[in-house]
Amino acid sequence: MHIVDILEAKGATVATIHGDATVGDAIAELARRSIGALVVTADGVHIDGIVSERDIVRLLDREHGSLTDRPVRAIMSSPVHTCGPGDEVEAIMATMTNRRVRHLPVVSDGVMVGLVSIGDVVKSRIRELEEDHKILVEYITAR
Repeated sequence: MHIVDILEAKGATVATIHGDATVGDAIAELARRSIGALVVTADGVHIDGIVSERDIVRLLDREHGSLTDRPVRAIMSSPVHTCGPGDEVEAIMATMTNRRVRHLPVVSDGVMVGLVSIGDVVKSRIRELEEDHKILVEYITAR
């Protein structure tokens, strides 16, 4: 299975935020959408960074100050690890594990075309294993 298969199932809409938005804006957007990360972009196409719940919590731990008025670019992760539509899901799982990231923007020809999360990848892998299981059961029982 490839990343493009996940994007076809979930859609290519990516939750984004401008780097000049405040951390308070990012918190509100994360909560409103019930998501864990926003891609930071000035134009909605090119990736400047990514800001996640983890980035916000780590800054809170370090600074204990007025975090919500700071710009998102002050806490975003950059550079951002990305993947392509043709990448294998298993390779993406390895990247997420090794890089300790939960979200990967999908980039094609330098343009963001989607976003996959660890949840998307796990869901895809479970679906694939269930299909394999069904095929094996049918093979075994169809003597």
